[in-house]
Amino acid sequence: MAVEGDWPACYKVNRYIKGFRNLMVKNMEKSCNFYSQIPGFKLEYGGTPADTFTTFKIGNSSDTHLNLELRNKNNDDNTNLDNLKTRIDFGRIIFHTDDVDGLYSYLKNDNNILKLISFENQPKDALWGERFFHIRDPDGYQLSFAKPIRET
Repeated sequence: MAVEGDWPACYKVNRYIKGFRNLMVKNMEKSCNFYSQIPGFKLEYGGTPADTFTTFKIGNSSDTHLNLELRNKNNDDNTNLDNLKTRIDFGRIIFHTDDVDGLYSYLKNDNNILKLISFENQPKDALWGERFFHIRDPDGYQLSFAKPIRET
């Protein structure tokens, strides 16, 4: 796993919707390996293959977190998160970064990360005023990395 501070500051994810976002994952080790390599994600709890719950702090805010919960056959709820269609229909989580292109290049050129995720597009400018790219995490959840485009 990468160590906090190994990345250029501009690549770091610095914010997303405040609060906690929970994702059900099938393989805690794969998911933690991926999320720990995103600049700006700091492991706060869990993170080992034996853990059933892990928390990452995102950016410098004390109230922005991503929780990973291991989905296994012992879960009693009726949610069918083993189905890829359910994860695809989940929606997306949008993370903001200061350098969309730099973060894309960093992720695209890391062979360990490439084994864990798939890229949906290269960075591009959107009509709504953001530059962004999308990926799928190890469980098929869509993540968007974006930066508002500033007018000069």
